[in-house]
Amino acid sequence: MSILLTLCAVLLPLVTPGRGGRRWEPCTDLRPLDILAEAVPPNGAESGIRVTRVQGALGLQLSSPQAMSFPASRIFVRCNLFPEEFSIIVTLKAPSLPPKKNEYLFTVVAEGPDALLLGLRYSPTRLHFLFLSQDAAGAWQTRVSFRSPALMDSQWHTLVLAVSEDSFSLTTDCGVPVDITADVPFPATLSVQGARFFIGSRRRAKGLFTGLVRQLVLLPGSDATPRLCPCRNAELVLSIPPILQGLTGKPEDNEVLKYPYETDMKVTLGSRPPCTKVEDAQFWFDAGQKGLYLCVGSEWVSVLAAKERLDYVEEHQRLFTHSETLGIEVFAIPEAGLFIATANRKATSAIYKWTDGAFASYQSIRTHQAQSWRHFTIGKKIFLAVANFDPNEKGQEFSVIYKWSPRKLRFTPYQRVATHSARDWEAFEVAGEHFLAVANHREGDNHNIDSVIYKWNPRTRLFEANQTIATSGAYDWEFFTVGPYSFLVVANAFNGTSTKVHSHLYVWLVGSFQLFQSFLTFGAADWEVFHIGDRIFLAVANSHSYDVEAQVQNDSYVINSVIYELNVTAQTFVKFQEIPTCSALDWEFFSVGEDYFLVVANSFDGNTFSVNSIIYRWQGYEGFVAVHSLPTFGCRDWETFRTTAGSYLVYSSGKEPLSRVLKLRTG
Repeated sequence: MSILLTLCAVLLPLVTPGRGGRRWEPCTDLRPLDILAEAVPPNGAESGIRVTRVQGALGLQLSSPQAMSFPASRIFVRCNLFPEEFSIIVTLKAPSLPPKKNEYLFTVVAEGPDALLLGLRYSPTRLHFLFLSQDAAGAWQTRVSFRSPALMDSQWHTLVLAVSEDSFSLTTDCGVPVDITADVPFPATLSVQGARFFIGSRRRAKGLFTGLVRQLVLLPGSDATPRLCPCRNAELVLSIPPILQGLTGKPEDNEVLKYPYETDMKVTLGSRPPCTKVEDAQFWFDAGQKGLYLCVGSEWVSVLAAKERLDYVEEHQRLFTHSETLGIEVFAIPEAGLFIATANRKATSAIYKWTDGAFASYQSIRTHQAQSWRHFTIGKKIFLAVANFDPNEKGQEFSVIYKWSPRKLRFTPYQRVATHSARDWEAFEVAGEHFLAVANHREGDNHNIDSVIYKWNPRTRLFEANQTIATSGAYDWEFFTVGPYSFLVVANAFNGTSTKVHSHLYVWLVGSFQLFQSFLTFGAADWEVFHIGDRIFLAVANSHSYDVEAQVQNDSYVINSVIYELNVTAQTFVKFQEIPTCSALDWEFFSVGEDYFLVVANSFDGNTFSVNSIIYRWQGYEGFVAVHSLPTFGCRDWETFRTTAGSYLVYSSGKEPLSRVLKLRTG
């Protein structure tokens, strides 16, 4: 913007050349002019405006194109010329519009011929600034179009449009400004004599703004961006009407009789929904547990709830499978339902759908001694990857990524990936890019091979090898983040001679994973990361203590699994607790009410596969304490899930074609 913008206040007392001795004065005050406050009628209810609260902020909603208007002479008190240099500040919550539809944010319309002198209009793809240009040949409407910022996301946004001659600049939420130099400059002598301001319309119903507006300010002779930025806060204001001020949104005195007040408070029923910016300040009612929760930030905060505690566990369903099940994955597909995928030892694995309070057969998929499934999404695409341990009939070793077909309502093959006795897939995202890590267990008799991290290529829409990491009988990958850092930990189970091997934790640095810390493990089969308050824990399931040079003892399966805690000061994980386990193959963390639990998959004690798996409860200083002993047979994997009817655990058996769904009874 011109340097004159910042010096306009200094120039006020100076004599303008060519004007004799008269002092130059602007047509309006050089202060923020609250257009919205000028337009708010004294009888809001009768005039067709409504005050609505959304995400903690109040805005005005119009139901009539002439509900909010006023004559331009009210603010242009000294002359009838619109300022040549100015800023317009708008805070709004835009509605979703169909293609090719436009709505006006404000206009200045000539009273007689209904000519549009000035206006701001938006569509799904463009934001248009309109103004009347004229010369000796006649008058015409000029349009300066900006590629539309992402306004239709159900959030509040603040726009600053700064105009100076042929320079037009748009800043959204204090982001990077978009500058346009137009062929036609904004007129220096745009007369608004007899014109009116219209908020949210062009004086007619067509193009009426259907969203919410909180701020509309004209700042003559200055660029408002430095006043609002660089703070990224869409709620920053120069001026808002008194009716929209205050954190509570409670009107003073009897204003509630003048302006109808609404709030977009919504109560969601059913299973726990996501808590994101879209759901912020919304409620969720858990009918099963009779609890009311409020979405704050990214967490559901209990508002009204009886304190829920785990009383006992009971069998809910016996899920008969095609064969022994080596891994399970529970996941939900929007508008389709809740599912569980079973990785079965024989040639067919299956997907079951939660129907009428139980899992029912839904789809069968051919696999080759499947070890595990991994559900993940990329944008709107939904995938399910299987880790195959054995080769197919032709001796080819590969695992398969399946993609959900919304038309067929089934998973269909999408991509084959060469793997070597794959045990596990882990899907994760780093810096906006999507990855898949496969745990290659062995190639022939060689357990010391590379596992591979694949990266999604948006151009080819395929996963491509991105990094290899040396592993020893890899069994599991686990990804997690700590602040801005991304970590990936591998469970190494066997190096060809011993299960006493180091498992490694890697940190993402400069575009790849680098070794961060090593842990001595014994046939590590699983890692589980979890948070309790601000504390971060990492639990390893040790399955077997074995060395070819030592004679195998039955009690070599009864060994300690270990829980580590992150020491932020030392920047390392330190041993927190050791728990005796029986060839542990999996840990699963879950919570009930305010209590935290870990359940372990005990599979074998050296004599029998009929061993109890244990639920441990977090008891602070005491660590995790055993509270429930669950009879299991060759337990391989645990998963937890919730429905409107309550919370459940499900475990798979690697020794019989039967998995069990258990219900958590609470009081």
